[in-house]
Amino acid sequence: MYQTQGFDEMFTRDGEPQAPCRAFVDRLQEFTIDELKNRQIAAELHLNNMGITFNVYGHEAGVEKVWPFDVLPRIIGDDDWRLVEAGLKQRVTALNLFIDDIYNDQRIIADGVVPMHLIQSASSYRPELRGFSPTNNAWCHISGVDLVRNRDGTIYVLEDNLRCPSGVSYVLENREIMKRTFATVFQGMSVAPVDQYPERLLQTLLDCAPPSAERPQAVVLTPGVYNSAYFEHTFLAQQMGVELVQGVDLVVSSDDVVYMRTTQGMQRVDVIYRRIDDDFLDPECFRPDSMLGVPGLLRAWRAGKVTLANAPGTGVADDKAVYAYVPEIIRYYLSEEPLLENVPTYTCWEEKQREYVLSHLHELVIKPTNESGGYGIVLGPRASEADLEAVAERIRAKPREYIAQPMLELSTAPTLTDGDLEPRHIDLRPFVLAGKDIYVMPGGLTRVALVKGSMIVNSSQGGGSKDTWVLRESNGHGAANGHTQPATAQPSTA
Repeated sequence: MYQTQGFDEMFTRDGEPQAPCRAFVDRLQEFTIDELKNRQIAAELHLNNMGITFNVYGHEAGVEKVWPFDVLPRIIGDDDWRLVEAGLKQRVTALNLFIDDIYNDQRIIADGVVPMHLIQSASSYRPELRGFSPTNNAWCHISGVDLVRNRDGTIYVLEDNLRCPSGVSYVLENREIMKRTFATVFQGMSVAPVDQYPERLLQTLLDCAPPSAERPQAVVLTPGVYNSAYFEHTFLAQQMGVELVQGVDLVVSSDDVVYMRTTQGMQRVDVIYRRIDDDFLDPECFRPDSMLGVPGLLRAWRAGKVTLANAPGTGVADDKAVYAYVPEIIRYYLSEEPLLENVPTYTCWEEKQREYVLSHLHELVIKPTNESGGYGIVLGPRASEADLEAVAERIRAKPREYIAQPMLELSTAPTLTDGDLEPRHIDLRPFVLAGKDIYVMPGGLTRVALVKGSMIVNSSQGGGSKDTWVLRESNGHGAANGHTQPATAQPSTA
C-alpha cells in the first residue's frame, strides 16, 4: 500500500486522491504493477532510440547518459497553477525591471532597498554594461524558476535561473514519450498542451530583435557537442526552424553587424539565443582565452545591431544572495505583495544572521551563492561534524558567498520502483518567456529524486523527471482538446 510522507502531490495523508488527481487515480487502478513496468520499459527504450540524453562531466560511467524518466505524471490542479502562473509573471516582470535599473539609474540602490556592496560583489555583475538597455527592456527572455512545495502545502520559489536555464526540451520530450507509451491515460483529461513552446520561444526572440531588422533572423549559439545541454540546443533549433551555430560560424563586421557563414555566403543575424556563459561569450570583452564565443559580439549588441537572449549580465539577479531581496524587489517596482513566497533565507554577510547560522548549522541548508546544479550545498541535518566545521570556516572566511535556509521537506509524488509505487521527493521548474509580453509554459520540468529519501533532484546527481500535467477546468482557461486523444499525435521530429 502506498504510504505518503509529508505532502504528497497525488494522495492525502488518509490515502485518498488529491482532488485534481481523482480521475487519473481511477484510470491508474486499471493497470497492474507489471503493466506499469512494461510502460516504463517502453518509455526507456524510446529515450534510448531517440538519443534523448544529457551529459555529466567527470562521471565514471561516461559523459553521455540517457535521460532518466518516470512514467507516472505529476499533476497540478487549475487553482494551484493559476497562482503559480500569476506569481511567475509578477516575479519575472520585477526582475527585468531590477536588472535594467541596476545597469542604468540604480534607483533601488539609492533608495536603500538593495545594498550597493551586494551588487558590486556579485561575480555575475558586469559593470561594463552600465548605461545600456536591450530591446523592450527585456534582459531575461527565458527564465526557469525552481519551485518546491513544503510539507504544509505552501509553494515556495527555491531559486531563479536567468542566465541559460536548461530542461525545457525534456519537458517536450516527456510529453511525447507519454503520448507514445501511455496514451490511454490522457483520454478525457483536460491536460494543458506544452507543444506550443518552440513557436512561442521563436516569437519572443523575434519580438526582441533590433527595431531596424525588417525580417529578423534568429540562431541558437551552442558551445558544442560536449556541453551538458547540447541535446537541448539541437532540439530547440530544430523545433524553431533556425540554425544551430558555434562561435566560429559567426563574425562581427567593422560596422558592428553580426553575420553567419553559410554555403551561400554571409547571412545577417539579428537575434542570438545564446547557450554560452557570459565569460566565454566575447573574448574582446570577457575572457580573452575563450574559443567558444565571437569577438566583437558585445560591441554589436551595445550598438543595437543584434539581440542576445538572455542578455549578458542577467546573472546578477539570480545570484542566491540577491534572491533574498526579491520580495522587496517586487514591492519596490510593482507596489504589490509577492504572490509566491521565497524560502526564508539567512544572509551570511550580515553579522547577526551569520552568527545565527553558525550556531544552527545542524538545522540549516547552506548554499554557495554562485554555484548551480546542487553543487556545494551542505544539508545540515544530514552532514557530519567535520563537514559542518568545514563549512563554518568557509562562511567565516567569505560570508558574502553563502546563504542559509531551513531544510524544507519537499513534496512527494508516486514513482515506479522495482517493487511498487513509492513516494519520491520532487520539485518543479516552469519556464517563462518575456518579450513584448510574458508567457508561462503550462507545467514545466518536474524533477524527481530517484534515490529513496534523497532531496537532491538534479539530473547531474542522480535525479530524473516526470511529465507535468496542468489540468484545466472545462469552463475556461482552454481545455487541451488536442490532448484528449493523444493517439493521433504526430511523432516527434527530435
